[in-house]
Amino acid sequence: MPGATRVGTRAPVVDHGPRTGDKVALTFDADMTDGMLASLRAGRVKSYANLRILDLLERERVPATFFLTGKWVQRYPDVTRRIAGNPRFELANHTYGHAAFTADCYDLPRLAVDELAGDVAKTFTVMEPYGGRQTRYFRFPGLCHDPAALDALAPLGVTVVDGDVVSGDPFATAWKPLVRAVLDKVRPGSVVIMHVTEANAAMTDEALPHILAGLRERDLVPAPLSEVLAAG
Repeated sequence: MPGATRVGTRAPVVDHGPRTGDKVALTFDADMTDGMLASLRAGRVKSYANLRILDLLERERVPATFFLTGKWVQRYPDVTRRIAGNPRFELANHTYGHAAFTADCYDLPRLAVDELAGDVAKTFTVMEPYGGRQTRYFRFPGLCHDPAALDALAPLGVTVVDGDVVSGDPFATAWKPLVRAVLDKVRPGSVVIMHVTEANAAMTDEALPHILAGLRERDLVPAPLSEVLAAG
């Protein structure tokens, strides 16, 4: 399975693939916390699943990799089924409830070290029934990790994926800065980080067509994360 590593060794961390060829990975995080669920239940927000992103990717037949939290999967089973059913999309792990694995991580609540492996394992269990292109790739909330967190994941045989191009889409109020943030830094082998959580990343679907156009102008081709990391 893509991203699988030898169980019992510290989880490796990758930021990007080889700087050769023309492939880049578009990755979308699907965060979900208890606070976000409460906002949905109270009607303060409409959705944390941006279907316009999926519509565009499907229409233009663009590959992408989705880092899903377990709570997001449970809240949006039909959307998860849609993602899993697309052969161009890969599924990866973004924890169960988007809690921090280190101290001082964007004010996220923190899990104890002895809870980390169970949290990630639970998310794989939640995702597994959906099938599709499942992987052993994992992304920490906020990209916050330290040696203790990496060691805690050793029993799971995962590869940690950070990324070298951060779009800055969470809570953005305009789409043009997102396009610049991506296109100014993207290179062959890049791993681009975006979000599919509509209410918390409302500009992503507006920026995405311009990002795709800019990639074409640079002769860069979106590909699944596994293909980008394996390219050489």
